[in-house]
Amino acid sequence: MFIGAQVSLYPMTRDFVGVILSGLSALDPYRDALRIETDDISTLMVGAPGPLLDAIRDLFAGVAKGPAHVAMHVTLSRGCPGEPDDPSCACDVLSVAQSQPLAERQRLALAAVTAAPLSGVEIDLQFSLYVMGSGGHMDEIYGCIAFLKESGTFLRSKNFCTRLRGDAGPVFETLRQAFLRFGPAEGHVTIDLTASANSPSPR
Repeated sequence: MFIGAQVSLYPMTRDFVGVILSGLSALDPYRDALRIETDDISTLMVGAPGPLLDAIRDLFAGVAKGPAHVAMHVTLSRGCPGEPDDPSCACDVLSVAQSQPLAERQRLALAAVTAAPLSGVEIDLQFSLYVMGSGGHMDEIYGCIAFLKESGTFLRSKNFCTRLRGDAGPVFETLRQAFLRFGPAEGHVTIDLTASANSPSPR
C-alpha cells in the first residue's frame, strides 16, 4: 500500500520564509521513518500513518506557537491504485479495520482521541473524507461523521466538510482516526484538510 501526504504551509507574515524554514525543522525526528521531499509548492511525506500524521501535527503545532496567522493545506491518501506499494507504509490498524464492526471502530477512535496528549496550541481545522471504490462508501462516511460529533473536537458541519476546533493534540488525533478507521482497509481513501491558527478573524 502507498500512504502519503502533500503538505503546504502558509504563514501570513513578512517573515514567511523564516517561519516555513523553522517549521520544517519539526520534521527532523521523522526523517528516518518517512520519505520527505520538499519543493517550492509543497512537501511530500510518505510512510506509515503513525509517523506521517505525527509529523504533520508537529509541523503545524510548531509554527502555530508563534504570533502569526498560519494556515496549512494537506492532501492525505492511502491505497491509491496509481501509486506503487511501499513497505514503509505498513499499518496494523488498516489490516483489521474491516474485520471490526463499525460501532467498535467508532469506540476505538473515541478512546484514542480521549487519550491524546495536549500540545497547548489551539487550532481550527476543516476536512473532507473521501472513500473511493466502495459500494458502501456512504455508510463509512456517516459512521465517521457520527464519531466526529462525539469526539470532543467537533465544532460544526459545513457544506462538503466538517469543522473541528481545540488543542492540536486531540484535533489531529481525531483526523488520524478518521483516516485510519473508516473506509475499506485495502481501498483508496483520501482526506482534504485546511488548518488555521492565530487567525485575526473572530472565532
